[in-house]
Amino acid sequence: MNSSLFWADPPEPARPNEVAWLEPYPDVLLDDITDTGPGPEARYQAREAISLAFITALQLLPPRQRAVLILRDVLGFHAREVAQILDTSTESVTSALKRARATLRRRLPPGDREPPPAPDSPAERALVERLTRAFAAGDPDSVVALLTEDVWVSMPALPQEYQGRNIAAQGLSVLFGRGGACHLVATRANGQPAFGIYVQDPHAGVLHATGLMVITLTGSKISAITRFDTGVLARFGLPRTLPTG
Repeated sequence: MNSSLFWADPPEPARPNEVAWLEPYPDVLLDDITDTGPGPEARYQAREAISLAFITALQLLPPRQRAVLILRDVLGFHAREVAQILDTSTESVTSALKRARATLRRRLPPGDREPPPAPDSPAERALVERLTRAFAAGDPDSVVALLTEDVWVSMPALPQEYQGRNIAAQGLSVLFGRGGACHLVATRANGQPAFGIYVQDPHAGVLHATGLMVITLTGSKISAITRFDTGVLARFGLPRTLPTG
């Protein structure tokens, strides 16, 4: 994958990317999934359970722990029901769940962080509009102003992840310094705002897609940016090129 969206020469990563495969899922397809509602013991809302952060964390779990956590904390089955489904003991389910929850606590953002605005709420729409304008103006400072201090930047399946507003600022400055403005086309992925990213072809009157960017919100700030290559655009109905003007 081309990492040039952010850096020509990537900085020192904050941690390795332990997940070998991750792809975004269009929200429009989620509308077709029947939602029967979680059971009484569910810990995670549907929106949390489809987020990129949660899906990434799930992939760090062994298969049995992953199954137990989904059945217990996402779908809300009782421990005895999970034991029957997996043909094991209640004690085994309890032990696997304890280990799975410990892994997720280490990987997921702290639970006391400010929640994101509701999807398509005025607050979310305002942030999306500010981000779109900043990219269109080629204004890295305005983009950086929307980021949390500890923002994470990742580009699956590159083997590193980067953290910090300063590192993101370096990459954005390189991006805008190369080609000026970027045109964002809004969509949604995994319950989160997402954007097709397009840049001007200097030799033709078209904009070329460079990838898909999914953002994670904490309150009114962006706490994570996940960039995917152009191979995922078709499932979002996004073209490889756009006309200018």
